[in-house]
Amino acid sequence: LQLVECGGGLVQPGGSLTLSCAASGFTFSIFGMICVRQAPGKELGWVSGVNSGNGSTAYADYVKDRFTIYRDNHKSTIYLQMNDLKPDDTTVYYCTKSSRTTWNCHSDYRGQGTQVIVSS
Repeated sequence: LQLVECGGGLVQPGGSLTLSCAASGFTFSIFGMICVRQAPGKELGWVSGVNSGNGSTAYADYVKDRFTIYRDNHKSTIYLQMNDLKPDDTTVYYCTKSSRTTWNCHSDYRGQGTQVIVSS
């Protein structure tokens, strides 16, 4: 099982980035997927989740209306479109696999993460 994130980098405040997470080694389409983030010395924070099936989504309040998560089951990939980025969004972003079809269940695997830096 593998989750490979990419798309991180340096962006100015107000800018945009799209992170991707390519999955392999499991039947991607039947599992919920989650994005989390963790800054140094801070706890892991939930960002967004997407269910399998109808692909319904949910967002943390601090990214709502700025971030969009979506999945492409044909490519076994999820994407996190991040707009209007703020310095507080600077951290490492991870995708994780839910143990069930919905995102709001125990995560049983996490990728290696991708760093996002929002700075002028």
